[in-house]
Amino acid sequence: MKNNKNSYVVCFGEILWDIFPSGTKAGGAPFNVAYNLNKMGAEVKMISKVGNDTLGNDLLNQIENWDISTDFIQIDDEKSTGTVIANFDEHGEAHYDIVTDVAWDHIEISEDQKDLVKNSEAFVFGSLSARDPKSRKTLLSLLNTAKLKIFDVNFRPPFIDVELIKQLLHKADIVKMNKAEMRQIMQFFSEEYKSEDESAAFIQNHFNIYEIVLTKGSKGARYFIGDRNYGFSAVPIEIADTVGSGDSFLAGFLSKRIEGKSPEEIMKQAVSLGAFITSKSGACPDYTYEEFKIFREKHYSQTI
Repeated sequence: MKNNKNSYVVCFGEILWDIFPSGTKAGGAPFNVAYNLNKMGAEVKMISKVGNDTLGNDLLNQIENWDISTDFIQIDDEKSTGTVIANFDEHGEAHYDIVTDVAWDHIEISEDQKDLVKNSEAFVFGSLSARDPKSRKTLLSLLNTAKLKIFDVNFRPPFIDVELIKQLLHKADIVKMNKAEMRQIMQFFSEEYKSEDESAAFIQNHFNIYEIVLTKGSKGARYFIGDRNYGFSAVPIEIADTVGSGDSFLAGFLSKRIEGKSPEEIMKQAVSLGAFITSKSGACPDYTYEEFKIFREKHYSQTI
């Protein structure tokens, strides 16, 4: 059951096929967020681009089968649908070879996109989607119309442009990052990393960002809101793989954040969904909200 149809979230950026040793799965960080937001009952719109090819047609069909709108996914007659070659190390951590100059690198701006973003509850974007000048120009234009801008830092070497990262941080209202990304951002400013608290305060003050969400894997997560902060332990699970764990965490976070819930409720949802997806294979596993709810309530006594 979807929530209020007049309320929706827009996710911008890469949709692609993740090619794993075990098979091929739909992915891309912003799409992973969209998929899991949809599972949480939120209405979600995806702005992206696929190629006019078999992979693109298959991707659109898959997205439609998941009951996610494809109205704002463009089709490119020249560039191919995006792919990523994914492999895992002995710790279950994923490593990616992201094919360049593909359809989602060339997302074009349109007036209906601007209207869509302007009227959305939140606009989710990452740094990878802006690696090409074409999609970067579109993203920067849409950021001017969004009322709540959520920057999922999501560094993917070698596609890390320091000046672009700074520009996107200046435009963000909420930033989600992991501990390694926090350290990298501090390095960009030749600032010594001393602690999570000092680093969060520096980033908040330098970029005028009110909210920072810090994910720490098995060490849990923290939520910095102005001069307040909240810490949450990780949910102990058996890891299937870590693909999309941060994306699902963000989807859980946003599903409660756009409802105006308390920081505790927001973060319990985020930590629970991140753990739930990490216990399954892939970033977009098949599941129902009821299955997730049972998992969440097993780990937290209060209903959220």
